[in-house]
Amino acid sequence: MHLNSILRNFVVLGLATALLAASPAPDVHAIAQAVDERYNHLHTLQAEFTEIYRGAGMERTESGTLWLKKPGKMRWEYRSPREKLFLSDGKEAWFYLPAERQVRRTALRELDDLRSPLAFLLGKTKLEKELQGLVIVQGSTPDSAPLVPGDLLLRGVPKSMADRVSQVLIEITPEHLISRILATEVDGSVTEYRFSGMKEDGGVSDLQFQFKVPPGVEVVEDNPAR
Repeated sequence: MHLNSILRNFVVLGLATALLAASPAPDVHAIAQAVDERYNHLHTLQAEFTEIYRGAGMERTESGTLWLKKPGKMRWEYRSPREKLFLSDGKEAWFYLPAERQVRRTALRELDDLRSPLAFLLGKTKLEKELQGLVIVQGSTPDSAPLVPGDLLLRGVPKSMADRVSQVLIEITPEHLISRILATEVDGSVTEYRFSGMKEDGGVSDLQFQFKVPPGVEVVEDNPAR
């Protein structure tokens, strides 16, 4: 009986080894294509977000709701710890601080903001073209491992911000949704976005991406016409 038990253990171990060997390693190209396929077919996306900034010896956490709509429209509505609004209508970007009675306006093509590359999620661009050197990361630290078991973490450098951002990590769910983005800037600071409660192709009006300056609010032009 003892010999039979040993033989059975060897058989089980052999089968497990064979199954592991037969399971292909994740392929970054296939994953990137699956993410492209998921988002390129969307017209709108709504999600709750948490934004965490770590740098210069401090940490700041903010949260709110994000809306995206083709082509290039974004609305980041911050609720905590204070209200503010980041808005893009596809041509211009607005950053509004109600408490300061001020709004900043910038042409989208000249915007240097970590939120702006997220517009590609609802475009026709490819993840591997947006992020140079895209690879799968299998780290063990909080900033190099998925938050959720079963997710995958991809790393690359955004072409449009390569002079400012040293790397971007993107957490991908088994359904090929982006649930987290970490952007590390060249000065070592890290901005992290976590997304939850995602709703695809819901009713989102274009009016949500149009900013009307409230009475008494100062408009600051970041790039005034020359």
